[in-house]
Amino acid sequence: MSTFTIVIIVMVAVVAIVLLLSLFTISKGYAYKHEVDPLPGEDSNKDDNQEEKEEEK
Repeated sequence: MSTFTIVIIVMVAVVAIVLLLSLFTISKGYAYKHEVDPLPGEDSNKDDNQEEKEEEK
């Protein structure tokens, strides 16, 4: 085998490994469940709304 052929085989292997790792990382990213903390104002609004509903009863 010539040096050129060996270099091409190594380059294809490196590209395949990088492609597989990229796909694995993207897959893990989409599987992650993102959670957002509520804003401080939202908590007090919910409490106010619940108090108003209880007062109406």
